[in-house]
Parts: sequence; C-alpha cells; structure tokens
Amino acid sequence: MGTAGDFEAFDLDPRLLQGIKDLGFDELFPIQAEAIAPILQGRDLIGQAHTGSGKTLAFAVPMLQSIDQEQRGVQGLVLVPTRELAVQVAGEFEKLARHLRVRTVPVYGGQSIGVQMDRLEDPRTKIIVATPGRLTDHLERRTASLDKVRFVVLDEADRMLDMGFIDDITRILNYVPRNHQTALFSATMPEQIVWLSQRYLRNPLRVFIDSEESSVETVDQKIMQLREEEKFPTLCILLEKHLVSRGLVFCATKIRADRLSRALEANRYDAMAIHGDLSQRQRDMAIQSFRTGKTGLLIATDVAARGLDIPKVSHVINYDMPEDPLMYFHRIGRTARAGKRGIAISFLTRDDWDVFEGIRRMTSATLDEIQEPSIPGFKIPTVNLPPRPMGGGGERYQRRRYDNRGRQRGRSRW
Repeated sequence: MGTAGDFEAFDLDPRLLQGIKDLGFDELFPIQAEAIAPILQGRDLIGQAHTGSGKTLAFAVPMLQSIDQEQRGVQGLVLVPTRELAVQVAGEFEKLARHLRVRTVPVYGGQSIGVQMDRLEDPRTKIIVATPGRLTDHLERRTASLDKVRFVVLDEADRMLDMGFIDDITRILNYVPRNHQTALFSATMPEQIVWLSQRYLRNPLRVFIDSEESSVETVDQKIMQLREEEKFPTLCILLEKHLVSRGLVFCATKIRADRLSRALEANRYDAMAIHGDLSQRQRDMAIQSFRTGKTGLLIATDVAARGLDIPKVSHVINYDMPEDPLMYFHRIGRTARAGKRGIAISFLTRDDWDVFEGIRRMTSATLDEIQEPSIPGFKIPTVNLPPRPMGGGGERYQRRRYDNRGRQRGRSRW
C-alpha cells in the first residue's frame, strides 16, 4: 500500500483531493494503485477485485476528476446490481465531491420514481449510480438522458449478470455515446463478462488483484459438524458465551432468515433480517441499525453477501451453506475488511459435504474444525425453521459436484 502522498501524485483537482483527505483515506489499496492512473489517462479497464478491496475509490476518483462542472447533463454512469449498493456508492461519490459542484443521484427500484425525476433535473446532477432495471424505466419514460455520458462503470458485473440484467445493460449502453470510456469491475470472470468486455471495451487494461483461486488470507475459517436441529442451540451458545460480537448470519432462504431472526429476538438477542422481500425502508433500517451497533446480528440471504459496506463485522456465520462454493468466499469476505482479521464459522450438515469439498479445493487456507460448545444447565428452546430448499440441505436432493476450480461437473443422487 502507498501513502497519502500517492493521491497527490495523481495531480487531482485540489477540491477533490481535499474531499479524499476529509474522509481519512491515507493509503492506496492495490486496486487503487493499479487502476487510478490508467483510468485518469483515458484507458478502458477491467478490474478483478473482491468486495472490500477499495475499488469504489478506484473508479470514483477518476470519474469525479473528469467531470466538467460547467457543462449541464449527466456525464458519469455507474451500474450496480442492488439498490443497497446504489445508495452506498452514490454516498461515497457525494462525500468525495463535497467541495465540488457535482451531485450524484442513486436510481433504483423501491424509491418513488417522481423523487428521482426531480433529482435528475437538478443542473448539479452530473453522475447517476443506478440499478439496470430502474434506469431502463427512466430511459423509456425519457426522464433520464445519457447522451452526454463520457464515463461508464459496470460494478459487480458478474453479480449483475447472475441476476439476469444482461439485456438491460446492453440496452442502456446503446443510449451512451460510442466514444465513452468504460471500466468494468468484477470479482470473477465468467464467459459472459469476457463477451461483455470484448463488445463494449476498447483495448482494455486488465488489472487482476485477486487470483482466480479464491483464498481469504485474513479470515480464520472454522467449521462445525452438526445436525439441522442442533444449529439454533449452537448459535445461541456462541452468542451466550460472547464469542460473537457483531455477526452476519447467512441463511438459504428469505423465510428461514425471517424465522431465525424472530427466534433469536424471542431469546433476547438483538437480531434483524435483511432480504429481497423487505421494503427499501426496512432494509435501510436493518443495515443502519447494524452499522451503528444497535443490532449485533444481521440475518441475511445472499443479497447482503456482496457489495454492501458494513464495517467492523467480527464474524460471518454460515447457518446454511451456499450451493455455490464461490458464494462462500463472497460471504466470508464481509469480515476481515480492508486487511483486518475476521472469523468465519460454517455449520455443516451431512448434506453440505459436496459443497465443502468444492470450497476446500479452491483455497489453500486451513479450515479448522471446532467442537460444539456447551454451557452446563443452559437450556434453549428448539426452533422449527422451514426446510432448506432442494439443492440446499433436504434429506434427499440432487447433489452438485465441483471440480478444483469450483465449476459444477455433474450431479449425483445422495
């Protein structure tokens, strides 16, 4: 990592540099050190970096530097997969631009389109951070114009493709002038990302900060072998022994996340759920409560596994293991942010062993087994969560098998 002087070496607008200093950014993370200079020089770029690597600053600084504050209209566009990420990234732009005459507007579903229309008409609005679906709505209504956009960022591009946004992305890019600059950031590089980059990027520089074989060096990874009915008592004992202070607990489904959250609250533990069926206000409240420390546990589906900036997470607990080994690494990356150490504890039933073997083949880290903790005389009521879905923990289901790169290589019956 570099020092504060590294930002000064980029010859930035003094007002932008002051915004960086105000936020206390005094070091360059690797993705920033590799990406900022070439983007400032006008190069298209493909960056492979995981959540927590500092990539937002890597594209926000060059985009803000390139904005013509006297020209009216949107000049910068950032596409992101989720509304939470849209709000978060737009907030980072606003903080960095506090001394500039530049406004950044988040555009996402779940918020009044009329409110967004008013903000888009503000002459100070120069940058949009949007989810593809809602931005497409604005373009079709002609309430947003991209004809002056000079810089496009596709953030969490693999996640956007996983969520089925490829058609929306291609439609949006057709509204942007052909001579724009593009930066694409993705944690993984599947074939669709390669296709997207070949179609829309011009001779891009490739910056690969994270290798294809996943490892999270600053996370202590632990496993516990349990039966399904032992998960809830074990989680409560971990909490009772104060082994978890601020934890993200991942469940397989929205219903399981809701019921686990309610069961924990019934046992006097501060917990809130976050998933896609909650309103935007409910999701914002849950995240804010966790960020401020009012809630010690956030019970999440994979909507929270990537992109959200949630600092000081002490533990990630895989209450249910993910089906895809790669998602395991995205989940546990929520702790150990920005080089700090963290702990990931995974509850493994016998139905999780194929996924676990896929994970073990993809990392050189040691996954230590710990025994189920106990507290003499401590009784916890049982809780009946809905069964895990097919492929995620039923007593009989089609098992996924993975090769040493984590790719699915066929199915077999348990």
